[in-house]
Amino acid sequence: MDIKAFKMDGLGNDFVIIDQRKKVINLTKDQIIKICDRNFIGCDQLILIKKNKKNDAGLEFYNSDGSISGACGNGTRCVADLLAREKDKKEIVLWTSEGILKSKILGNNLVETEIGVPNTNWNEIPLNKNLNTKNLDIKILDKNNKEHFGGTAVNVGNPHVIFFVENIEDFNLKKIGPEIENHKFFPEKCNVTLAMVIHNNLIKVKVWERGAGLTKACGTAACATAVAGNLKNLIEKTVDIEFSLGKLSISIDNNNSVHMKGPVSDIKDIEIKL
Repeated sequence: MDIKAFKMDGLGNDFVIIDQRKKVINLTKDQIIKICDRNFIGCDQLILIKKNKKNDAGLEFYNSDGSISGACGNGTRCVADLLAREKDKKEIVLWTSEGILKSKILGNNLVETEIGVPNTNWNEIPLNKNLNTKNLDIKILDKNNKEHFGGTAVNVGNPHVIFFVENIEDFNLKKIGPEIENHKFFPEKCNVTLAMVIHNNLIKVKVWERGAGLTKACGTAACATAVAGNLKNLIEKTVDIEFSLGKLSISIDNNNSVHMKGPVSDIKDIEIKL
């Protein structure tokens, strides 16, 4: 089976995008895992573009382990750019299982997407019991086996936990990530972010993504980190979240809705032979 697809990324957070608006191809979980495998095509997430009567299109997201993801900020921005070029529009509205996402095309490969109002109640994250979501008091160890306690839980279409630490390089996220992702507090697992406040308009982060592992960037993690930083009064309402390959600009408006702005790559046409 030959499938025409696109490859795009937002700050190295990369996607294989398959347009299913004209022809639906049913992929098995094993086929999704194969497409995402870096020894085959390789990507953090697979995105399916679906036909949608009310909006420009609908989106379905799959993690590299074949599991479904509710939201993907960078992926949404990439698809918005792709469809904007096709439709010659400056605004794209996309349906996702977590809600309608509006994106603005700003030119020079910059796209801004409104992610919406975050959820911070324990049952909306979700957590397995009523806990203080501002501080879950989860223990993580640094590379010197020193204990650190914390964790702020935020849901921006998928569950996130953010640990604010003095230096993100002091921690082995490859070890901590899977432990916290599968922590008993999170019945639907979670994304894990280590965050270091540089000043009140800049946070450096490292992210472990639920179902995908270590990623070069994660849009929803950037949004969740900005929300968590605001809850803790560490930062301003507009903040840059810095990943290894660049920054995403996150702003929280007067309605508490989160907006994410950042670059997207050029569009690469690919062919998948399954």
